[in-house]
Amino acid sequence: MNSRFLTSGLPLQDLVVGASLYFPPLFKAVIVGFFIWLMLHHLLRDWIYSGEIWHPTLMDLSLFSLSVSAGLVILMVWQA
Repeated sequence: MNSRFLTSGLPLQDLVVGASLYFPPLFKAVIVGFFIWLMLHHLLRDWIYSGEIWHPTLMDLSLFSLSVSAGLVILMVWQA
């Protein structure tokens, strides 16, 4: 059985395997931010969709981007 990860003779073979297992910090921040967004969205869901907000989808998107930024800050403080 041939696997494309176990074949020898390919240039940069170790980098290909390493790249498939490596999670960049931005990906980690998106995952942490997603869980922050889930909690905030649950708390603010009724207010966002009550008609008081002009565009609920944009509000959700901005809330998600703020959550990802907060997730990146949390990861930076935690690793320092």
